[in-house]
Amino acid sequence: MVTRLRLQDFLPYRLSIASNLASDAIADTYRALFGLRIPEWRLVALLAESDGLTQQALGQASRMDKVTVSRAAIALAERGLVERAPHLGDKRSHLLALTPSGRALYAEVAPKALEMEARLFAGFTREELTAFRAMLARVEQAALTVDAEHDLDLSD
Repeated sequence: MVTRLRLQDFLPYRLSIASNLASDAIADTYRALFGLRIPEWRLVALLAESDGLTQQALGQASRMDKVTVSRAAIALAERGLVERAPHLGDKRSHLLALTPSGRALYAEVAPKALEMEARLFAGFTREELTAFRAMLARVEQAALTVDAEHDLDLSD
């Protein structure tokens, strides 16, 4: 007998659907109020937490591909929200950093993001959210381990 996969019971699929639904709900707010797409907002948020990051570091931190990061960085630079500075350790790459306008935008968007997060998780207790965050961290770590093992299997 062949084991059947029921997509509605397949946890990676359910995680993806839940993530897309949550992102889409929040993205509508970012787009309507601030003219930001999800990749652009992710870069703004990551850059707000740093003094500057390379596009490669942004891709690793956000798990977005190079093309998506590059397009988002270009769009933000064209709006004057990020600037490029030479990376001292590597002449081929640049650090991206928020401009004062980018920091001001972040200061407006961040409270809205937190408000949307609160609305999404309003039906959960503090204990449930703590457990959920811990489980997400474990899923992320397991996925990284599986990905690394898969990479090793491919190199054999």
